Amino acid sequence: MRRRTFISAASAITLTGTPKADSAGKPPGKPEPVGELAGMSLTALRDIHRQWLFGEFLPFMDTRIIDHEHGGFMCNADRDGTLLSTEKRAGYLGRGIWVYSHLYRTLDQNPKHLETARKTAEFLLRARDPGGRWAPAFTREGEPRGDVPPSVNSDLYIAEGMHEYSLASGDRKYRDLAREIFRESLRTYDSPGYLSDAGKGFLGPDAPAANGVALLDDWMLFLRLATQMLEEGSDPEVETVVKRCRESITNRFFNPDFGLLTEFLNQDLSRFEDGLGRLVTFGNIFQALWHTLDEAARIRDRNLFDLTAERLRRHVEVAWDDVYGGLFGTLRDVDANIWSTAKIAYVQAEALTGLLTIIEHTGADWAREWFGRIFSYTAAKFPLKQYGFPLWMVSGDRRTTFVPTANRVENYHHPRYLLLTIKALNRLVARN
Repeated sequence: MRRRTFISAASAITLTGTPKADSAGKPPGKPEPVGELAGMSLTALRDIHRQWLFGEFLPFMDTRIIDHEHGGFMCNADRDGTLLSTEKRAGYLGRGIWVYSHLYRTLDQNPKHLETARKTAEFLLRARDPGGRWAPAFTREGEPRGDVPPSVNSDLYIAEGMHEYSLASGDRKYRDLAREIFRESLRTYDSPGYLSDAGKGFLGPDAPAANGVALLDDWMLFLRLATQMLEEGSDPEVETVVKRCRESITNRFFNPDFGLLTEFLNQDLSRFEDGLGRLVTFGNIFQALWHTLDEAARIRDRNLFDLTAERLRRHVEVAWDDVYGGLFGTLRDVDANIWSTAKIAYVQAEALTGLLTIIEHTGADWAREWFGRIFSYTAAKFPLKQYGFPLWMVSGDRRTTFVPTANRVENYHHPRYLLLTIKALNRLVARN
């Protein structure tokens, strides 16, 4: 699909450059007061998110998706929770461990949450192959299905889950396992020829060939995992990775010619001049940017925070559908202005998380306006209660048209958005 021309003249794009050295040590600044968001009070907005999490998501997962016998999550289900298969995917297991561990550790110390995380972690330990890796999927009982992939994506989600479970449970065995996975993933990622045919997953079988790639998707996962590891205290090894991620997301994946981050770089972080260099994936971008906002706040770098906030604004403005509303997920070719028109719930959720981060630190009017617009669209289109089903749609067409069947339940982006939003609104309410 071709959209209107969106690219400003090159001279108008100013979001380039490395954060200034003299900005280190400066916090994001004193935020403006936040009285309302999305046309409602902060407490009302928080209560809506609490209902979506505690009144809808958690009960549904408990009765339909969580395997209380063997451990793990069976996410291949229809809208009413009817299982379409009992397969368990490795990455979804790691994601689920994080959600339930973080929920227990930071918001609701119901022992059921920690038990869900524990059983899933133990399932993965049993399913690990002798080389320390995981197959992409397993039977309900834990037999591997498929060959071990060269990608680090699922392993990083597993590491994130194991690390969070360690913090929630106090069992350092899982912390050590997370660090082992982290190091091994770095070695895999830096191996020559890494994911040389990854473009086919985005652009189809005719995608340009590559000798090896760097993916924004992976960089944002490394950054998120590493910064969570640093919650326990300073660690030079992890700090080195964080700095590497921060620099790559800020200066390498950003293409100043069109003012957007791209999904692909060569392994040496140079730009592709073919179609791989013109692919923009907004869901990954919004995640990478709010991870960088969190990192800027952690190291008290005002310049980095402001630069990243402006880039998030730019990407929201470009991805917004002026006709039907909502954020598009993928710009397949910047120069040809060809878009994938699907509306995906997690793209909206990750943008909202980034905007709320900016609102919490600065109270910026533009961020509040965009949060209200995207939240209103999301709340109107994705919750399925209006159609007689629980939870939210994972994705839809450009108009977010409801269809009565589905094949997957989202166990990470949706609950993570709810969790992080409730926590942020708690802080804003307390501050007010």
